[in-house]
Amino acid sequence: MEIESTFHMYVQPVVHPQLTPFCTELTGIIQAMVDGQPSLQQVLERVDEWMAKEGLLDPNVKSIFVTCGDWDLKVMLPGQCQYLGLPVADYFKQWINLKKAYSFAMGCWPKNGLLDMNKGLSLQHIGRPHSGIDDCKNIANIMKTLAYRCFIFKQTSKPF
Repeated sequence: MEIESTFHMYVQPVVHPQLTPFCTELTGIIQAMVDGQPSLQQVLERVDEWMAKEGLLDPNVKSIFVTCGDWDLKVMLPGQCQYLGLPVADYFKQWINLKKAYSFAMGCWPKNGLLDMNKGLSLQHIGRPHSGIDDCKNIANIMKTLAYRCFIFKQTSKPF
């Protein structure tokens, strides 16, 4: 029930290379953090390498991504990949929406996502909201707490 490995990279934006003030305010990501970083294609290749290194591509190993909502893997990543002519790896086509899992476990919908889930479970929020790596830490913490309460996680996305 502890984090074994972490993958984190910033992506150099292609279509709109200059970050907007809204993006910086929301995520805490500043222009210097993305300038000179790999493209989405390069980062997706590195995700695949990381997945292989961690043994997560072995057909005998079951793994699934967990998201806070369906947006990232249902809409954003497939849309961006389609726009750039990139394939979407099969492992990105199924996931657990933590908001749905939380609502099954706790009987209420977390309107404010991770903040509400942390509050509902009496957990301290880690880092900055909408910072991808901090969101991952919060997701892991929420999952750990729900698992200790004997909640069994199941895929929530519909097969593509």
